[in-house]
Amino acid sequence: MGLREPDEIKMAWTEITRAQYQRDDLEYASDLRDAEWALIEPLMPEKKRLGRPRRTDLRRVMEAILYIVTTGCQWRQLPRHFPAFTTVQGYFYRWIREGRWESMNHILEVVPSVRTVLRA
Repeated sequence: MGLREPDEIKMAWTEITRAQYQRDDLEYASDLRDAEWALIEPLMPEKKRLGRPRRTDLRRVMEAILYIVTTGCQWRQLPRHFPAFTTVQGYFYRWIREGRWESMNHILEVVPSVRTVLRA
């Protein structure tokens, strides 16, 4: 049994699916599209009425977590344009404790047109 000729190889991608899953227009392939964020945003914690106002962009926190999940990088190796790794790590552990992460993960896995990369 030898190698198959290139004309025998069938790719699973079609022009329709390639366009659907292509992420070249994003900074990182793990970044969220607006439609993906719209599904997850309602699961984010509400702003607190008292205390200091939140300055952290939760979408960037989520994108940082997805970056770590997809690349396998360490917390400390998170690129600088994401929030501080301690902030991202704190939100991640909090969301796990509150059950939010499981819900977010479920949404991103169940909707096949969104993405299936999360396996946390």
